[in-house]
Amino acid sequence: MSETTKRAGSKQNQQHEKMAADTPVLARLAALKRMSVRELKAEWEALFAAPAPNNSRGYLEMRLAWRIQELALGGLSRETRKILDLLADEIDGNSGRKAIIADPRNPVIGTRLVREWDGVEHTVTVMRDGFEWQGRRFKSLSAAARAISGSNWNGYRFFGLGDARRIER
Repeated sequence: MSETTKRAGSKQNQQHEKMAADTPVLARLAALKRMSVRELKAEWEALFAAPAPNNSRGYLEMRLAWRIQELALGGLSRETRKILDLLADEIDGNSGRKAIIADPRNPVIGTRLVREWDGVEHTVTVMRDGFEWQGRRFKSLSAAARAISGSNWNGYRFFGLGDARRIER
């Protein structure tokens, strides 16, 4: 890419950012619906400084709407990006990073969580890499709660841990 092209792209981005600041986000999002695919692709080039990857109207609208909001309101937090990267690695089977995401709601390793269900007392032990109940290992507290109750539960709520974060705030 030549220096002239870079300067033109930079100037175009500055003009586009000024327009973005002057136009309310909702108006810009609504305008996407009225644009042709050609106009959406031009908007893509202005916002991403790269050619649009395809001609799919739905995809272009969705990604442009996300980018407009990101520029106006800010992007994902560093913590959220880290969690998403860890989830992607876990799905892909990459073990280069920590395999299981540490949830700040998790009690200290070794903690025993006790819950009575259908008249039976159940104890789940917090392990380094998940949870243990009746000799079975679970990656999540929700999976352990499902095994105990036979239905879908938020594991933290099932064991009474869901309100702990609200109290801290």
